[in-house]
Amino acid sequence: MTGSVREMTPADCGRVAEIRAAGWRSAYRGLMPQPYLDALDPAEDAERHRARLARRGRAVVDLVAERDGEVLGWACHGPYRDGEAHTPDAELYAIYVDPARSGEGIGHTLLRESLRGCTAAGYPRMLLWVVKGNAPARRFYERSGFRADGTEEPSEVAGTEVPEVRYVRELTD
Repeated sequence: MTGSVREMTPADCGRVAEIRAAGWRSAYRGLMPQPYLDALDPAEDAERHRARLARRGRAVVDLVAERDGEVLGWACHGPYRDGEAHTPDAELYAIYVDPARSGEGIGHTLLRESLRGCTAAGYPRMLLWVVKGNAPARRFYERSGFRADGTEEPSEVAGTEVPEVRYVRELTD
């Protein structure tokens, strides 16, 4: 990818929300109820992002990939969330690329920067959750050195079971 990766600002929230909604509609078609996907509201999502950015601490990092001033993707990482317990690991909370830009290396660039930042911060591992039926995303993570660790989590979206599997990658300097 030619372009740059930088921290997200409140001005990016609208575009990030559009990318996230389009990403859900593309990645989860057939895995989640279509009426749920159709009802995703980028304006509401943008407001949630703005509120989260306003109150977040330095532990959660939001990154955007941009080219020629256009935001093309978003990734968010921070401490691993295991219920109320804290672990020493990092978690990739989200990564989305404008579906029209899929295959251009944007996702790999964002993931590489998230991995670099988490390694520099001293996290020993990065974990993430992916929808079990999302084969393209699972291949993306596996090509990037992640492996399913056997942990699964039940999840439900609008009355449909959408189980998730956990992936892990060791981080080294």
